[in-house]
Order: sequence, then structure tokens, then C-alpha cells
Amino acid sequence: MAMIILLVLLIFFAALGVPLAFAIGASCVTYISTNVPNFMSMVPQRVWNGAYSELMIAMPLFMLAGELMNTGGITKRIINFCLQLLRPFHGGLGEVNIVASMIFGGISGSSVADTSALGSILIPAMEEQGYPPAASAGITVASSTMGMIIPPSTPMIVYSMISGASVGALFMAGAVPGILIGVTQLIMVFIMSHKNHWHPKLSAFNAKEFTHAILSGIPALLMPLFIIICVSFGVCTASESAGVAVLYSMIVGFFVYKELTWKAVWEALKKTLISSSSIMLIIGFTTIFTWVLTMMKVPQIVANFFISMNMPAWGIAIMFCVMILMIGTFIDVSPAILLLTPIMLPVMQNYGFSALQFGAMMITGLAIGLVTPPVGMCLNACNKINRMPIIAIFKGALPYVICNIIVLLAISLWAPLTTWLPLMLGYSL
Repeated sequence: MAMIILLVLLIFFAALGVPLAFAIGASCVTYISTNVPNFMSMVPQRVWNGAYSELMIAMPLFMLAGELMNTGGITKRIINFCLQLLRPFHGGLGEVNIVASMIFGGISGSSVADTSALGSILIPAMEEQGYPPAASAGITVASSTMGMIIPPSTPMIVYSMISGASVGALFMAGAVPGILIGVTQLIMVFIMSHKNHWHPKLSAFNAKEFTHAILSGIPALLMPLFIIICVSFGVCTASESAGVAVLYSMIVGFFVYKELTWKAVWEALKKTLISSSSIMLIIGFTTIFTWVLTMMKVPQIVANFFISMNMPAWGIAIMFCVMILMIGTFIDVSPAILLLTPIMLPVMQNYGFSALQFGAMMITGLAIGLVTPPVGMCLNACNKINRMPIIAIFKGALPYVICNIIVLLAISLWAPLTTWLPLMLGYSL
């Protein structure tokens, strides 16, 4: 009964338009003050401990690195590099969009940043090349879902705080699913582009342009490679690698491409401050929520319920996938991770799923929620670029979102897709 009251209060405050962080906090404070008032003095401490974490340093730094990339000319070089890379395959801007998202996601760790940065450049260019507006926007938002799966991943850092799993191991657990999504989307885009004649006529090879695009793209491509190697092999922590990513972005933007300005740095800092502080508030208040759930023994109750169903592991996996897809349609990624992990992780571990596989499943599923109405953060970011209704953008993205769902089912039913790479690099499950 207490759990129902807590959830009703949360829904009530959210329905009133209260920001999610404060809706979570208000519902928890109301519950604690009426049921266990002696614990009220612990609330500020819990909020502070939730947001005060060394891992949290990495999140705003990766966000800042993504902002600096976009204003420092790195994003443009990635796109030009991909254009030349895909020439032998007669690839159009649809394919370039997918590959550029894979590279960009490996630097920023954010799908919304991916949509904003690449979409502002590629969507108008794709429409000029003959892609319908819905297809241009749809490919952009669908491909951006890789940003939070391919390492480094901001949601993986948030999940690591709750689950206790190694950030490096989680990064590696997301690498194969992220690449699989990219490959399947690439195939889908190629087929649809070929069928609808969206591919451009193959122009004559220009050795000078090719060499310039490849050489100027190398500094941009070295960053994700450096981050992955450093974190995976223990050279530095996730927070340290994020700091290096910011420094590298500034050096390349100021001294290599010479397009970054101090005014742009200031704007990037302001955007990062707003984005990261809102997430930290949610994390702080969600810590109280999970604390209350633990006091009420909700994880044990949920675990006993699933065990009583006597379902096989694959049935539980599919049920969880359906649940996470539904939740992702109306709850943003970080709050969903913070709310669901303490409840569902013990349940999934009882069925033999490791924390790495569960984390990859959850984040891959929630990434789909970024391109599904009504919340769909990537849909809203794309709407600000091309002013199309989010339903029209979603319809354009649907064929490529199906690729995400196929990969989600694959990693849920076959653990080695998420655990093979971390185990090979010496991480434990």
C-alpha cells in the first residue's frame, strides 16, 4: 500500500508540471514525513551523497567535449572523412550519417548531442541531395541512438553508480551492441537509398580532396580511440579520460582547425552547466527514492513475484525488453536507469544475467525511447532543427529503429554479445 501511495504521489506531482527531479523529491519527502518522520534529517545527506560522486565528474566533461567538437570544426571533419570513406560503396549522405554518428557517439557519449550536432549539418544537405524531409530527419535521430551505447557512454556512467559495475567493463559491454546497431542501420539505409534512388551519381575521384579529407579527419578520429584505449586498459579513469577529451577538443579546435573561439567555449560551458546540473538534481533526488524502495523491500517483493511466475530466463528477458520499451516512451534515460536498476537488477541476476548484460540491455532499450513519442529527446532536438512534427520524424525513423529492436533482442537472448569483449580484456562479470 505504501508503494502505491509513493507512486501515486510521483505521478500526481509530475502531472502538475513539477520538474521530474522535484516531483521525485516531493513524493519521497511526503512519504517519509508521514510514515518515518525520524528519517527526515537524513534526506539532505542522501541527496548530497547521490550527486557527489567521482564518476559524476566524467558526465559533464564528456558533454563539454561534445559541445566543443561541434563549434571547433571537428564535426565537419568527421562528416567529410565519412564521405570519402564511403565513396567505394557509392554511399550517399544517409550512409554518411550512420558512420558519422558512430564516430561522434564515440566522443560525446550523448545521443541528443549527436542529433543536434550532425542534424544541423546533414539534414539540410540530405534534403538538397533528394532525401525526403522525413527520411533525412528519421535517419539522423535513429542513428544518434548509438551515441549512448558506443563508448564512452554517459548513461553507462550513471548505471555504474547504481550497479557498482566497472565503467570500463560497461563501456566494452556496449561496444558490440553499438557497432551492431550501426551495421544493421547502415544496411537498411543502403537498401532504402538504393530502392528510392537517393544515392548520388558517382563523381570522378579527386585525389587531392580525398587526401585532404582523410588527413584533416585524423585528429578528430584519434579522440574516441584514445578514450576507449585509456579507460579499457586502465591507463586512466573515466573522469580523467573525459578531462583529456575536453583538453584535446580545445587543442584541436584552437590550434589545428583554428575554428574554436573563447566565446564558443563560454557558450559550451553554459550549455553543459544547464544540462549536467539538471541530471545531477535528478540523480540526487532519485537516491532518496531508491532508499525508500529499499526500506519498503520493494526489490525483494518484485524478485519474489518474478520467481513465482516460474518463467524461463529468455521469457523474463523478453518481458523486460517490452517493459523497457514502454517505459522509455515517457521517462527519460537517466531517471529510468536510476529508478529501475535497484529494482530489476537483483531480479535479472537471479535469472543468470550479469550486471554488464543487464546494463547493455537497459541502455539499448532506453536509447530507442529517445526516438519514440511523446518524450523522445532526440525527436525534440530534431524538431528544433527542421521544425517537422515529431510524429512525422518518428515515422521516418521507424525502419531504422527496428534495427535497434533486433539488436536489443539479440543481446538479451545471447549474453556473449555483451560479455565477450569485457572478458577478453580481463574484466570480471
